[in-house]
Amino acid sequence: MLYVISCGDEGVQLNEGTRLGVVGSGFKLEGFSEVASAMKRVFGDELRIAAAEENDWIREKLELANWEQTNASAQQRIEALADQNSLLYAGIIPFADPQALAHDVRAHMVRPHGIHIANKIKLTLGGGEQTYNLGCYIISADWVSEADDALVKRVISEQIAFYTKLSKRDSLPIELELAGELGDERAQANKAKLEQLGLV
Repeated sequence: MLYVISCGDEGVQLNEGTRLGVVGSGFKLEGFSEVASAMKRVFGDELRIAAAEENDWIREKLELANWEQTNASAQQRIEALADQNSLLYAGIIPFADPQALAHDVRAHMVRPHGIHIANKIKLTLGGGEQTYNLGCYIISADWVSEADDALVKRVISEQIAFYTKLSKRDSLPIELELAGELGDERAQANKAKLEQLGLV
């Protein structure tokens, strides 16, 4: 199975590869290196990482003026992040027909330009995103049983808070996706960790 760390933005659609959603593809997310290490313990060392166009997280973190600057910065910053964490950099996911990226990844952005239409958050627990849904922000929690409580709580809650703010709502419903190649035992262990920490 080919796994790709990419933004949890609802517009990201992987046509070849399974998405592990991490806000901003992990850029300036405190603890991302530890998350990447936990993901490698779960999924193996051949993890891909991809940037995505119109990334609100990166634009906010770098205080950029427009999407052209954001897209250029996303490519540079995520490629550097890949090098720092020994991940395979696939490229940037564009607003276009499905594009072949590096390392056998194929993907594109499918939401409208400049508009977010997701109205819920989905936490993946059993092996990344299984069913694409334009109504969901995606957060990978497939790794949480391999990480310490403080890291899990900080990383998951920060992503939930960001997507809630992006949606301009007071809260967003959270769904759990238990299916995936990791199997039910691992998915249930991840679920139990999230419940123990009060995240779901």
